[in-house]
Amino acid sequence: MDARLNYFAIPTAGNPLKHFMSAGKALKDSPLPAKTQELVALRVSQINGCAVCVDMHTKEAAAAGESSVRLNLVAAWREATVFTDAERAALELAEQGTRVADAAGGVSDEAWANAAKHYDEEQLTALVILVSFMNSVNRLNIITQQPAGNYEVGPFH
Repeated sequence: MDARLNYFAIPTAGNPLKHFMSAGKALKDSPLPAKTQELVALRVSQINGCAVCVDMHTKEAAAAGESSVRLNLVAAWREATVFTDAERAALELAEQGTRVADAAGGVSDEAWANAAKHYDEEQLTALVILVSFMNSVNRLNIITQQPAGNYEVGPFH
């Protein structure tokens, strides 16, 4: 499978994507825990069906020490016993923030309050930006059918 576009070879994409991807790198330095970031990025990508991002974030999380059990259970996190209450709150906010078209009200007050119970304002800000960022990246990849399976840890982290 070949991608419809190679963003790295197209000058029109170069400048905007350089700035856009730098936002993603800046999030890595935010106070939101790195494991939470990877779990959220993975869950948003699963919901959106972005294979290249699922590939990337599964491998990045594993390289950072995340267990295969937890990675395999992200899609079914509600029934899994391996996530902390804080991670569950982040995953719920991520799901509601991703499924805005399915849920007319967007993120519920309950989901927001639960996340706010576990994360301070800086971390919540990073979480909201991460969910929005991942949704954007997923769309860029899905529209152009970026292939998955060959990602090697490191280039975007």
